[in-house]
Amino acid sequence: MFQKLTPPFFLLQITTPPQKNPPPDFTTGYQYPVTINPPPRAELFTRIDMVMLVTLMLMTAYFILYKRSRKEVRLISLFSLLYFGFYRHGCVCSVGSIQNVAMAIFNNGYALPLSVGVFFILPLLFALFFGRVFCAAVCPLGAAQDLILQKAKRVPIWLDETLSVIPYVYLGLGTLFAATGTVFIICEYDPFVAFFRLNGGAMMVTLGIIILFLSTFIGRPYCRYLCPYGVLLRWAAAWSKWKVHVAPDKCIQCHLCAESCPFNAMRMPVPEEVRPSRKSTRAVLSRVLWLIPLLAILGGISGRLASPLLSHVDITVQTADRVWKERHGLVHGETLESQAHRANQIPDNVLYAKAAKIRRTYALYTTIFGVWLGLVFGLKLFFITTRRRWDDYDADPAACVACGRCFGYCPAEANGKNVEEGVYIKGNLK
Repeated sequence: MFQKLTPPFFLLQITTPPQKNPPPDFTTGYQYPVTINPPPRAELFTRIDMVMLVTLMLMTAYFILYKRSRKEVRLISLFSLLYFGFYRHGCVCSVGSIQNVAMAIFNNGYALPLSVGVFFILPLLFALFFGRVFCAAVCPLGAAQDLILQKAKRVPIWLDETLSVIPYVYLGLGTLFAATGTVFIICEYDPFVAFFRLNGGAMMVTLGIIILFLSTFIGRPYCRYLCPYGVLLRWAAAWSKWKVHVAPDKCIQCHLCAESCPFNAMRMPVPEEVRPSRKSTRAVLSRVLWLIPLLAILGGISGRLASPLLSHVDITVQTADRVWKERHGLVHGETLESQAHRANQIPDNVLYAKAAKIRRTYALYTTIFGVWLGLVFGLKLFFITTRRRWDDYDADPAACVACGRCFGYCPAEANGKNVEEGVYIKGNLK
C-alpha cells in the first residue's frame, strides 16, 4: 500500500546552506596541470650568494687593510653592483634583512630563512674584525653611489650630524612595522630596487633618480642619511679589531686625508691650547647625563601618543575604522577593503576586536620606539660632548666605509714605507 521513497535529495539541497567557495568540478572538461618537480637551482643560487658574500668581503678586507689599494676595491664594487644588484635584483639584501629578523623575533609563526640570516649577520661579524668592508665594495646600494661620485662637496658638520639621526628613526620604524607584521617599509621604499629590477612605480623611480643625482657630488647620501643597516654596522665597526688607518707611519699633519674623505669620517687633531678644560667638560657631561633619561621618558610618552596614527598603517585597523564609519553614516560609499569584509560575512564585532588587539600591540611597541628615539638623541648629545680628542688625523672606524680614497692622498703612503703588517703601496684613486 505504501511505496518506499527514494532518498530525498531535494530536501538535502534545501537544508544545506550554500557554500561560499564551492569546490571545482573535476568531471566536466577539467584539465589537470602537469606536475613538475621544483628545480634545485633556486637553492643552489642562495648558496652561491652566500659564498659570494663571504668571498667578496674577504677580498675587500685584504685589499684595504693589507694591500691598501683602492683599484681592486673599485673592481669589486663594480662586480657587486652587477651581481647582487642587477643580476640578483637586489635580493637577498642585508639592509632589508633587518625586517625579517625583527619578524622572526616577535612572530613565532615566521621562520627566518637561512640565506636571510647569513646576509644579516655576516657583514656585522666582518665589521667587528675588519671594519665596514661590506660598505666598502660588497653592498650594491653603496657601490651604485660610490662609483658615480665625481667631485664631492663637503657637508657641513652640523648638518651631517643632524641628518645622521634619520637612519636611527628609519631603523626603529622598519623594526616596528615588521615586528607587528604590518609592512616591510625598508624594502617597499628602497630607491634602488626599481633600477635593479628595471621596473617600479613613478614615486620610487623619481626618488632613486634624486638619490643617484645627489650621489654625483655628495658622498653616499643614502648610506649616511637613510640606511638603517648602516646603524648596526657603525656599532659593530666601532669595536673592530683591525681598523683602517690613514698614515702607514707617522702622521705629518698635512690635512690632505681629511680633504679627500667625502664622508666626514676623519678624526681631526685639536690643538692643546683650544681644548676645553676638564672642569668645563665635566660640567657639560653631568647635564647631558641627566638629560638622557628625561629624553627617553619624553620619547616614550610621545611614542604612546603617536600610537593611533602609526597603528593606522595596518590594513586591519584601516578596514575596521572604515567599516565603523560606514555603519554610522560618517562616510559615503565603500572601499575595496570594506567590500571584501562584507563579502566574507565576518561579523563587525570580530573585526573590531582584531583591530583593538593590534592597537594594543602598537601602543606597547610605539612606546618602546619613542624611548629608543629619546635614547638616540640623548646619546648623540653625549658622544658629541665627550668626543675624544685626537693628536693625529685618522679614520673614525664607525663612520669610515673603508673606501681607501685617503690612501692616495697621504704623503707617507706615497713613500712606500715598510711596517709590520706588510708593504704599503701607493693608493690608487679614480
